[in-house]
This record gives sequence, C-alpha cells and structure tokens, in this order.
Amino acid sequence: MNDEINKDLSDCLAALRAGGLIIYPTDTVWGIGCDATDSNAVRRIFELKQRADSKALITLVDSVAALERVVDEVPEVAYQLLDVAVEPLTVVYDRGIGVAPELLAEDGSIGVRITTEAFSRELCRRFRRPIVSTSVNYSGVPSPRSFDEIDPRLLENVDYVCQTGRERPWRSKPSTVIKLSAGGVIKILRN
Repeated sequence: MNDEINKDLSDCLAALRAGGLIIYPTDTVWGIGCDATDSNAVRRIFELKQRADSKALITLVDSVAALERVVDEVPEVAYQLLDVAVEPLTVVYDRGIGVAPELLAEDGSIGVRITTEAFSRELCRRFRRPIVSTSVNYSGVPSPRSFDEIDPRLLENVDYVCQTGRERPWRSKPSTVIKLSAGGVIKILRN
C-alpha cells in the first residue's frame, strides 16, 4: 500500500479509536463510519444524517470470522449466498451481538456486509472491530454518486475524511439487502 493509503488508514484508525466519525470509501458508495461497538459514536451518525433511530444502520466487517463475532447465529444458507454473491450483499441476520444496541433493529436483527473493497477491508482488518457503514447523505436525500457530490456540511462535521479513492470511479449503488430468518426464509429488502 502506498503512503497516502497508509496515512489514511492510520488517521481513520485514530479517529475510530477516539470515538470519532470518518468518511471513507467502501465497496458500494462513500460511507460515514464509526466504531460499531460505540453507542455515542453511532448516535452521532444518526444525528448527523438527521435519520430516525428506528432505521438501523449497516455494519461492515472484513471476513466470515468477523461476521461470526457480531451475529448470534449465521444460518448455513448465508455462507452459501456469500460464496456466490458477485455484487456487494448485505445480509440482515436475526440477532446481532457485541455491537452498540443502536445498530440493532427493533426485533434485534442486524445488517452486516463483508466488504471486498481493498481500503475498507484493510480498515476493518486493522481496527479488529466492526465499522458502521452508511451512505454520506442526509436522510431522504439520494446517495452521492462520487466524492465530489458529498454535501460539504457533512464533510465538515466528521473527524476525518479520507483522501484515498476520491478520483476513482465508484459503483455508486447501495448493496443488495436480504433478510435471512429462521428456517432459511429469504426476503429481499433492497435490490
């Protein structure tokens, strides 16, 4: 990894460990992130996005092992879906564990995505905790398709903004979201 990427990773990690918010590149759109185990930081994201706290946020991890630390039980079908997914896939599991309670839906479920994008994956790996990933927009406003479309007020109200990836083209499409329930029932929430 080059010096700019290493500096971004180091500065992101410092901000996350201090309970701060970051804006960073992910496998889908630019994201606002924080330590997914820090309730205060998670609440700051809800406030910044002006988002109702009844709308759960997605959690990003770097591996199946990390997924298994934030989900009470990963159904076998989830492993199969993750193996064959060619596009970013967020799976909503019945019961989240080890994260800030604000990340859980009213029924205790949690949305988790294993990122394959190099920067966000390495950030998750080095942080060794799950990271919140929500699009960099105000609630009800479309997600920006590039870094240049991010509202400057959002950039000003976080603790660190990555330099990495600002010039490259992005997928600029949110992940597919499916809900897996007991008994292997699959429901598509966002395609």
